[in-house]
Amino acid sequence: MELGLSTFGEIPIEHLSGNAVNSHRRIGQLMQEAEMADELGLDVFALGEHHRPDFVISAPEVVLAGIAAVTKRIRLSSAVTVLSSADPVRVFQNFASLDLLSGGRAEIMAGRGSFIESFPLFGYELDDYDKLFTEKLGLLMKINESELVSWSGTHRAPIKNLGVYPSPFQEQLPIWIAVGGTPASVVRAGKLNLPLTIAILGGQPVQFLPLIKLYRESAAKAGHDAAKLQFAVNQHMYVAENSQQAADKFWPVYSKMMNRIGKERGWAPITREQFEYMRMPNGSLMVGNPEEVAEKIISEHRIFGNTRFLAQIIAGDIPHDKILSSIRLFAAEVAPLVRKAIGKS
Repeated sequence: MELGLSTFGEIPIEHLSGNAVNSHRRIGQLMQEAEMADELGLDVFALGEHHRPDFVISAPEVVLAGIAAVTKRIRLSSAVTVLSSADPVRVFQNFASLDLLSGGRAEIMAGRGSFIESFPLFGYELDDYDKLFTEKLGLLMKINESELVSWSGTHRAPIKNLGVYPSPFQEQLPIWIAVGGTPASVVRAGKLNLPLTIAILGGQPVQFLPLIKLYRESAAKAGHDAAKLQFAVNQHMYVAENSQQAADKFWPVYSKMMNRIGKERGWAPITREQFEYMRMPNGSLMVGNPEEVAEKIISEHRIFGNTRFLAQIIAGDIPHDKILSSIRLFAAEVAPLVRKAIGKS
């Protein structure tokens, strides 16, 4: 099983049109985190796209290009690319360029997006949320399959026998589908025989098992070999030498972020009791000492049979040396325990 990191690049809100010191600092920190992950043998580093003042990454492929220059082997992925509000031609070109720069390490993780800011920003109607994604995913896959493309749709100008350049270093760019918990999304990924990433950011992971079964069943019904499907789980992670230290350090940052987002969406504020429940063996948070986190990853693999695990970093107000320490513990102590128990595909 592959092990990697993902992050959205949280920052203190600056509300500036320039002199973005916090953003500059966080980009530099992301470079350090990716370089450490590469040096310590992790398999994937993934950056999520957002268009909000509390996240620094709106163009994952640009930041990943910088990371490609300071890393050697780690795979570089978005987490996610909001394909619904993007131009598939430009997405392909950007990631093909990243692939050439990195020597064949680029991946696209396409999703509809967990926030809606990109739709009015790029002139799309939120009512077309799913139609946009379906159409643009079809075009992206077509570009990935051949040099010359002919295509027509509803939400973009047609293409008539035109080439999309440059071509990637890999034979094709890996295209993953990222979902939160919508059955229709996992069915689509299965029918198209595309790798799937499920974000398990609350509740009990076992609750997601029916979605994974649906994914595999949909692939099999479409004539694909379900045994060969690639499937990733993405969960929040913070590791410290001591379990209580991990909880005490992560709780203020986690609650601050989740309650800020929750207020926008009408959720009740999260409590420390709920947080501790999610840290338990059957909960969604990978927050604890290396042995606890490793055992949860191993336990979930027994349930899901996933081929990849992504540990999502939330930096927030945690000092960066502590974030680097968490990454180091994940790579140097958690990963060996997991690989010994499961193996590395």
